[in-house]
Amino acid sequence: MLKEETAIAPSGNPVDIDSYLSPSFRTIAWRDGAVVLLDQRRLPEEEVYLELRDPEEVALAIKEMAVRGAPAIGVAAAMGMALAAQRIEAQRGSELLERLRPFGQLFLRTRPTAVNLRWALNRLFSKVLGMAQEEASRVRSALIEEAHRIFVDDVLTNVAIGESGVDVVPERATILTHCNAGALATAGYGTALGVVRSAHRRGRVLNVIADETRPFLQGARLTAWELQKDGIPVTLITDNMAGHFMRRKEVSLVIVGADRIAANGDVANKIGTYSLAVLSHHHGIPFYVAAPLSTFDPSLPDGDSIPIEERDPAEVLQLGDQRVAPSGVMARYPAFDITPNVLITGIITERGILTPPFSDKIATLVSAT
Repeated sequence: MLKEETAIAPSGNPVDIDSYLSPSFRTIAWRDGAVVLLDQRRLPEEEVYLELRDPEEVALAIKEMAVRGAPAIGVAAAMGMALAAQRIEAQRGSELLERLRPFGQLFLRTRPTAVNLRWALNRLFSKVLGMAQEEASRVRSALIEEAHRIFVDDVLTNVAIGESGVDVVPERATILTHCNAGALATAGYGTALGVVRSAHRRGRVLNVIADETRPFLQGARLTAWELQKDGIPVTLITDNMAGHFMRRKEVSLVIVGADRIAANGDVANKIGTYSLAVLSHHHGIPFYVAAPLSTFDPSLPDGDSIPIEERDPAEVLQLGDQRVAPSGVMARYPAFDITPNVLITGIITERGILTPPFSDKIATLVSAT
């Protein structure tokens, strides 16, 4: 496996990457020419790692949510493309580039809402384009290194997001979160849970309330699992309990992740996020989104322009293997919803916290990257 021990932070100082990764599990890694993924479909009952040596296997793992979370999907796709390059016969980078394009389309089709996937693929294609006249063997090696840099950059970005968001967390805070935006959704550390981790290190977190996040139960199966693994106090609730605890003043603030953020600050995140934002607004509770700059999509003016993935309705009609609705009943499963910018207190990024109005601030921040 490529070494992850140290890297250079944006400040120019060396950073011990392993000190920020969970000591008890890894979400994704490149090891001995294979992409190694923690199969999140098997959690919390089993901790099983997949060792994938074909790009098609990685694409299927993304599509079937063995790996999920916008940043983690981006890292997995980058490593999958590096795998594809290793098996393509080519003499020059230009030839390799053309034969890689179908694999790029394969990965793009897996999860259309998360913009980080496209961002990571563009980064790899830019690397190949810049080496078009070089020997293909050098390009193949460079793609492995670039995929690893995307991994390391994601960890450093998550840590920076966590540090940016610490000040919004009051002492003895109870933080409500939705879905999973932690180490399992990223290369490590997390976005929304990155803020939780940084605040917990400073002794500010009394408790984390995790929505179960129906129908895939990312909060119950994943968020509760990883927080418990890392010794952070967590309480699980069903999605329809959030308003009750807000009304009782048992929630200090809400922090969620994002799969895509439009130019005006509208946010696409896991279905149910919009409802939490409305509840938070009604009860006067701060509602924060934590996301890296790679999640911003300035090409889309607002949330209505963000494509919303619809998954198999069977996932709504059953809980695990147990059917919960009568035979013949119809169902729908939009995997994401849109939270309008007017309901968002702030967007926590690796470059600081954006506050409303968002449009000009997003444009300035994104153009500077």
